[in-house]
Amino acid sequence: MSNDMVALVGFAVLFILMLARVPVGMAMGLVGVTGYSYIVGGGPAMKLVSLTSMRTVTDYTFGVIPMFMLMGAFVSASGLSKEMFRAADAFIGHLRGGLGIATIVACGGFAAICGSSVATAATFSVVAYPEMRRFGYPQSFSTGVIAAGGTLGAMLPPSTVLVVYAILTEQDIGKLFMAGILPGLLAMAMYVITINLIVKLRPDLLPAGERRPWGERAQALKTVWAPLTLFIFVIGGLYGGFFTPTEAGGVGASGAYLLGVLRGKLDRKKTRDALLQATRTTAAVFTVLIGALLFGYFLTITQTPQKLTEFLTSLGIGRYGVLALMMVTFLILGSLMDAMAMIILTVPIVFPVITAMGFDPIWFGIIIVMTVELGLIHPPVGMNVFVIKSVVKDVSFTTIFKGVLPFIATDILRLVILIAFPVIALWLPQHMG
Repeated sequence: MSNDMVALVGFAVLFILMLARVPVGMAMGLVGVTGYSYIVGGGPAMKLVSLTSMRTVTDYTFGVIPMFMLMGAFVSASGLSKEMFRAADAFIGHLRGGLGIATIVACGGFAAICGSSVATAATFSVVAYPEMRRFGYPQSFSTGVIAAGGTLGAMLPPSTVLVVYAILTEQDIGKLFMAGILPGLLAMAMYVITINLIVKLRPDLLPAGERRPWGERAQALKTVWAPLTLFIFVIGGLYGGFFTPTEAGGVGASGAYLLGVLRGKLDRKKTRDALLQATRTTAAVFTVLIGALLFGYFLTITQTPQKLTEFLTSLGIGRYGVLALMMVTFLILGSLMDAMAMIILTVPIVFPVITAMGFDPIWFGIIIVMTVELGLIHPPVGMNVFVIKSVVKDVSFTTIFKGVLPFIATDILRLVILIAFPVIALWLPQHMG
């Protein structure tokens, strides 16, 4: 059997295993090792498994993953999401549609410390949804704005998806974090503009909330200044070159823990639960990473990335035509698969195509994460939509997708803007210390 046929059989088996709900990391590892064994031999394949596993879990650079996971777990256990929502609500909740804007702002702030889209969506389904419904916001808008706000976790640092992309493509994690800041802020701004447009077009749809006295606003700010200072310190240290990403993760996790303890938000039980949550999530990510690396070795010996590069460059549609083709593929896959699984499955295959066509790898990382982010809320299987549905039992999938549609249009426009103006993503990384 030729290497091309082995690669095709490998992809077919991988998708069958994934359809059978075999965990994606295990499925990729199994296919990778079996394919490598078929071509090179069983002995080298087993040695590859041991070397790859040991190198991945002991690599200092990979320590950034558990550190930022732990930071996010401490922040979640401290109840910061509720405090951020209250602070944003105190300042803008009295405006028409203000609770929706407050949700976007609070999601952005929480995502900037938590780093997980799914966790952000689940958290604000509990925190923001009841408040919006209490003031008479429609179910569709309330769930739609939470689904859209949740996607900010994939873009704003510290983003786990960006870390995994950096590891797979051997890019600078710090530069990728910096590259995500302006597109993430652009996303928040465009979501706010979208809410204001909805208010203008349908003024009776979104009611105004209560106007809070300045004393209450000042009190609300006091609860969030410390975690936001921690975020600025961590990201500022990265930007200025004072920390490596792994050191920044350690500083962030330690700072989040100390803030939680000093503010009386983290007791022994919450600390233990946060440690367990971070350990479980990190173990899952490392399992997927090891499986992806093993699958990558299999792809390398079958020369699949090189052959795909040759095929796409021979189509004669230009590099932006190829990029558009990839974006459509990512959008379809992103609406059917988990974001992390999609990144890990596709990046080793398409990255050589991107570099061969002269696209900046840091910029492409932001573009692919944005597309994955869009897949999180895109029908038929938006992961954030399923998460919200699991928390808010009395709402239908149709209602949530209806509320998400304006934000999907906003995301597509933002994707076009970032493709047309790469400087939005590249300006901060180019000026790092």
